[in-house]
Amino acid sequence: MLVELTITNFAIIDRVQLQLASGFNVFTGETGAGKSIIVDALGQLLGSRADTTLIRAGADRARIEGIFLLDGAERQALRPPLQDYGLLDEDEDGDSLILVRELHSTGRSTGRVNGRATTIGSLREIGEKLVDIHGQSEHLSLKRVREHVDILDRYAGLGVERDAVRQAVTELRHVRQELNNLRRDERELARRADLLSFQVEEIAEAGLELGEEEELTTERSRLANAEKLMVDANAAYEALYRGTDRGAAAVDQLGEVVQLLESLERIDPSLDDLRQQTESLSYAAEDLGRAVRGYRDQIEYNPSRQQEIEERMEQISHLKRKYGDSIEEILVFGERAAQELEQITHSEERIEELEAEEEQLLQQVGELAVDLSSKRQAAAGRLADAIEGELDELRMATAEFVVQLERTEDERGVPVAGTCYAFSATGIDQVEFLISSNPGEPLRPLAKIASGGETSRLMLALKSTLSAADDTPILIFADLVMGIGGRVGEIVGRKLWGLTAHGTPEHQVVCVTHLPQIAAFADAHYQISKSVAGQRTVTDARRLGDDERIEELSQMLGSTTDVTRQKAGEMLAETESWRSSARGGEPAVEEDVASV
Repeated sequence: MLVELTITNFAIIDRVQLQLASGFNVFTGETGAGKSIIVDALGQLLGSRADTTLIRAGADRARIEGIFLLDGAERQALRPPLQDYGLLDEDEDGDSLILVRELHSTGRSTGRVNGRATTIGSLREIGEKLVDIHGQSEHLSLKRVREHVDILDRYAGLGVERDAVRQAVTELRHVRQELNNLRRDERELARRADLLSFQVEEIAEAGLELGEEEELTTERSRLANAEKLMVDANAAYEALYRGTDRGAAAVDQLGEVVQLLESLERIDPSLDDLRQQTESLSYAAEDLGRAVRGYRDQIEYNPSRQQEIEERMEQISHLKRKYGDSIEEILVFGERAAQELEQITHSEERIEELEAEEEQLLQQVGELAVDLSSKRQAAAGRLADAIEGELDELRMATAEFVVQLERTEDERGVPVAGTCYAFSATGIDQVEFLISSNPGEPLRPLAKIASGGETSRLMLALKSTLSAADDTPILIFADLVMGIGGRVGEIVGRKLWGLTAHGTPEHQVVCVTHLPQIAAFADAHYQISKSVAGQRTVTDARRLGDDERIEELSQMLGSTTDVTRQKAGEMLAETESWRSSARGGEPAVEEDVASV
C-alpha cells in the first residue's frame, strides 16, 4: 500500500504531504483546487513521460516521493524488475519501498529506488506492479476496439496462452521474411551472385597472408636503402676486424687487453674474473664481426624484386580500398561473401526447407490459436454475465452486454478445421464489445454509445469486474463518474469500498470525486483546497475528522446549512451502518461516524 506521498514544487503545489489509509481513500474539493494534480504527480512518480511545464513557477525542480509498504506477494511480484535493474539487496529490509522522481527545469528527469539512482523505465515497470491509475481518458480506451482483446484476456488470465501464440507467430514471421528474401527477383539474385563470385575470386587469387604487409614494408625499405646499408655494414665490419684510420681493429685491441690481463693475473690471481670477462668480450666481438659480415654480404641492390614488392603493395592497397582496412578485414569479407554466395547457390534447397518449416509453424500457430480462442469463448460469457450483473446494480438492469469474437478468412492464414484464418500475435480472434442499453434496441459497438453516463457506468462495471481478478494492490480512480448522479453514486461508492481490504482480493483504493454519495464511503477523507499566500496560489491537502467531514459533505451537497449538515450526518450514519453490516457487524476501523 501507499502509506505516504510527498509532493514539492509541482504545478500549484508548494509542498503537500499525504499519509494514506489502507482502505478506501477519497479526495474532494472545489474544481481547480488540485485534486487531479495530485494524481498527475503520482503518475510522474510511477514513470509517466516527463513534463517540465509542471514544475512550479520560480522553482528549478519538482520532487515527488512515495513510500510503499509491501506484503509478501507484492515483494515477490517486484523481485524480477528490481533484480533486472540491480536494485535488489537481500540485506535490506524488504517491507518498504521508497520511490523518488525529480523533474528539473533543464529538462532532465531523475529517479531513485530506495535511495539508488535508476532509470525512469525502471520506475515505470515497478509502478505497473504496484498501481493502476484509471483516468477519464480511459473512457476513450473502451472505444478502441483493438484493446478489447487485451481486456478479455486479462479477465480470463490467458497470459501464458497469449505468450505461446505470440512466440510461434514471431517465429513464423521470421521464416516468411527469409522466404520473401529468397524469392526476390531472380535477375537481382543473379546480379548479386555475379558480384559475390568476382569478389570471392579476386580475394582468393590474391593469396593474402596475415602479417604479409608488414614484412613487405620492411623488405621494401631495405631494398630502397641497399647502398647505404651496405656501406654502413662494411664500415662496422672494418672497425671490428680490419681497423680504420682512427685505430686498430676492435677484435685485435680486445686480444691485446686479454694478453695484458693474463700477464697481470700471474702476479695478482684476483684478476681472474676480469680476464675471463675480457675473453668473453673478445669472443663476442669476433661473433659480432662475422654476423655483420654475413649481413653485409646478403645485401644486394635488386631493382626487379623492388618492383615486385611495389606491385604487391599496390595490389593489397587496391583490395583494402574495396574490402577493408587490413588484410584481416579483407579475408573476413571474403569469407562472408563466400557464405552468402553459398546461400544463393543453394537457395532452392533452403526455400524447400523454409516452406516445410512454414507449414509446420502454421499448424502450430493454428493449434495454439484454437486453444486460446476456445478459452476466450468460455471467458467471454463469464465476462458478459459479470458486467451485466455490475450494470444491474448501477441502474442499467435492462442493458445487454456481449463479447463478440469473429474470425476473418485469409488464404495465407493459419488452418483451422479446413479453413484458413487471418492471424496476429494475439491469435485468430477479433474481439469487440457490444451493448444494448435499452430493451428492443439492437446490440451496437461501444463506439456508438453517445451517453457519457452510460460509458462511465460501463467503465466502472469493467473496472470492478477486472479488479476482482487483478493483483495490482493500489487502484486510483481519477473522477471517472462523468454523467453519474447521486442515486448511482451511492452504488459506486459501495463498489469502490468493496474493492479495498474488505473485499477479495484486497486493494488500496484512492478516488477523486465530486459526489458526496461516494465520499461518504471513505475510510479516509481528504480535502484538497487552494489559497493565496504571499501573492502565490498554493494547494493544501488534509485529512478530515468527523465534524469536518460533515462540513465537506454538506458543501458537496450544495451549501452549508443546518439542513445539508443534517443530511450529511445521516448519509455518514447510513454509510457506516451499511459498512458495518458488510463487515459482519464489526465496528468501523478508520473512524467512528455512527454517532453522527
